[in-house]
Amino acid sequence: MDAGTAFTIMTVTGTLTTGAVLILRPISKRLGALLDVMAQQRLNPPPRNEGETARIRELLTSIDSRLTLLEERQDFAEALISAGDTKLLSIQSAQAAQERN
Repeated sequence: MDAGTAFTIMTVTGTLTTGAVLILRPISKRLGALLDVMAQQRLNPPPRNEGETARIRELLTSIDSRLTLLEERQDFAEALISAGDTKLLSIQSAQAAQERN
């Protein structure tokens, strides 16, 4: 390898290294700052609003009562189907549909 080729390889390597540092350094700094903020949020979560907590509890209570009602209806329908009273089931479902309207 002659001196000209070695000089060219060193110049290209230096240029690529400098370019990579200039391009990747700002990206890595911002990524580090983002990771720092995310870590701080995990360690110190923001305080919750009491009104928001109460509203979430009310919603969960409402969902729980609706789910309980749905489970009761499903158990009733399964009991009717297993008993073979499909005619009674269709009559009651028709009545329930009329009550909703």
